[in-house]
Amino acid sequence: MQKHTEVFEISGSAPITISFGHIARQADGAVWIQQGETIVICTVCASERVSDTDFVPLTVDYRENFASSGRIPGGFLKRDGRPNESEILTSRLIDRSLRPFFPKSWRHETQLIAILESYDPAYPADALAALGLSAALALSSIPTEELVATARIIQREGVFLLNPPAESIHDAELNLIVSGTADSIVMVEGEMHEVSEAQLVQALEHAHTHIRSLIAFLQQLQEKYGKPKKQPQKTENPAGIAEFLEKYLYKRLQETLRAALSKAERHEAFDKLLQEAADALVAENPEWALPEMQRFAIAYAKELRRRAMREAILNEGLRLDGRTPTQIRPITCEVGLLPRTHGSALFTRGETQALATVTLGTREDEQIIDYATQQGSKKFILQYNFPPFSTGEVKPLRAPSRREVGHSHLAERALRQVMPEEGEFTDYTIRVVSDILESNGSSSMATVCAGCLALMDAGVPIKAPVAGIAMGLIWESPERNAVLTDILGDEDALGDMDFKVAGTEKGLTACQMDIKIQHMPYAVLHQALLQAREARLFILEQMLATLPAPRPELSPHAPRIHRITIPHDLIGAVIGSGGKVIQEIQRTTGTEITIEQDENSGVAIIYAQDKAALEKASAIIQEIISEPELGQIYPARVKILKEAGAIVEFMRGKEGFLHISEIVPYRVEKIQDVLKVGQELPVKYVGTDSRTGKYRVSHKAAVNGDSPAENPRPERHRDRRPPSGSHRPRPPRRHP
Repeated sequence: MQKHTEVFEISGSAPITISFGHIARQADGAVWIQQGETIVICTVCASERVSDTDFVPLTVDYRENFASSGRIPGGFLKRDGRPNESEILTSRLIDRSLRPFFPKSWRHETQLIAILESYDPAYPADALAALGLSAALALSSIPTEELVATARIIQREGVFLLNPPAESIHDAELNLIVSGTADSIVMVEGEMHEVSEAQLVQALEHAHTHIRSLIAFLQQLQEKYGKPKKQPQKTENPAGIAEFLEKYLYKRLQETLRAALSKAERHEAFDKLLQEAADALVAENPEWALPEMQRFAIAYAKELRRRAMREAILNEGLRLDGRTPTQIRPITCEVGLLPRTHGSALFTRGETQALATVTLGTREDEQIIDYATQQGSKKFILQYNFPPFSTGEVKPLRAPSRREVGHSHLAERALRQVMPEEGEFTDYTIRVVSDILESNGSSSMATVCAGCLALMDAGVPIKAPVAGIAMGLIWESPERNAVLTDILGDEDALGDMDFKVAGTEKGLTACQMDIKIQHMPYAVLHQALLQAREARLFILEQMLATLPAPRPELSPHAPRIHRITIPHDLIGAVIGSGGKVIQEIQRTTGTEITIEQDENSGVAIIYAQDKAALEKASAIIQEIISEPELGQIYPARVKILKEAGAIVEFMRGKEGFLHISEIVPYRVEKIQDVLKVGQELPVKYVGTDSRTGKYRVSHKAAVNGDSPAENPRPERHRDRRPPSGSHRPRPPRRHP
């Protein structure tokens, strides 16, 4: 067992160390990658058996051990469980970076696993895990067409930083994860604060400079320590089948693709052509009916369809549905369709349709985050659902797929940038749900548009409306290519780029890009962004024609919120012993109340389903924290009887002393003769005792309008002995 260690230096950040040869030795490739005290073990394995699939059978899994943060998992089992959303998103990010560079004929089931073993909050593990798996692949015998490296780039105060410490990320204007080869960017994922298209391109160029250095580092590892690469299975071309399909099928495919059919009609026509071609093949040569011959024929027919689509776009500027490269499908927007939701919108673009709803909740509805590397809560939640009927399919309904989790995150990032940061709306928990009713390309960007309209319909005061668009690319060479606006599902599958861009009129808020080719110039990327801006502004115009601004009033079914500032010394009075007071207010008013406090004061946040309940709870709290007004009459209740008077509760939570002389306008010998505990009576607030600072009240003044004595008699026993040295004559004894 020989351990090898290589170090990659990073300016302004901790170096990246890769060690191997001493761990996971039965894996085909394994590395221990470290930055700061964050350590990820990355392994790659491939089955010896060749799969019957017609695609690369690749699985990528990223996991975070709770032990990496020195924590024990919650729950009954105390065991690391199914992947959380953060792990799924990182797995997808790595998959999208590496999958395009496996040989198309690679059919060995392949698994890439990255496990976070030590977590340093200063150095996030996502980009590090992606780089570690690239290194493990470089050292393994598993073939890839190119080496891929991944890095994080942020822009903070106008300066670009690469793989920076986590403390720099939170207030960054731009935060991207970028993967690339030595020649081209291949994957981008990130969010930004309304930055310009030029800023995004500049960031990608800056990141690519760093990625080239990482690629050179991986190249050195591979040349020095890498295993000999396996050869992928070669695809046999049975004699005559390709030529026969070329003559029989290609022209028919061209005619079908030029007919501008709907998605269902186009797929039905292709299936019919495929069946006719299969029958013609068998009629031409019975040996071509063998399963392996048929598999080749089907694969080649799909390649002919791909070629026919691309040629129509490049040669004639004609797309599958008859549009030009820059044309957007027809758009319709509707809001307020669902009367019982707090906000709703239906956004339709061609054959893609998203129904979004918004629900406003309280602080109690916040999503609790309890991951190995993240703890806290989240107040803005967006969830994307992709039911099978959206594509006319029959499938069981399962837990959200990785794709649904990824699209949820992308749309949430796009809208999160414009959520209100000040005012009472920051006390709401906001949940947006997008159900895809139809899908034919870019349902995630339809979700952004529908979600934005639903937020406006709910009366959420967003900073600016957001729209999204998906861009595509057909690439043959720098001289022969076409950038497509608003791509269809087939244009995504058969094209060379899927570039999702979301933003406001001012700038970009989120993007996601996957490129399937190499050597794409930045000029083409910039052109795609400019076309996307034109499309985004057009879509925003359509959205604002439906709903120009957020509604001024909330839905009658939405909870209302009111904030009341509480002096620090009265927070306990509002909460009460063991929470008794605040629980009673919630029970009697039907509201939810949370208390926040700092060193100087507190805030009571009241949530209510209707205005009357909100006002009632607010009035009670105001009464508790308000000072009594001199001369004002208040209802009171007797709590304690004393010889010299009674302790009464007036207003709410305030106690005052009612002197025995201030109860009735005549002399009282025993207070029990005129008062009892629990009795209710009006009292007038007449000031505070100069010695004790306690509130003074008068029932007599409240009833008769009399003014009490300015200096009330002090509490004392009537038979109190005279002061020392004084003499009080004894009254004469009376005889019967």
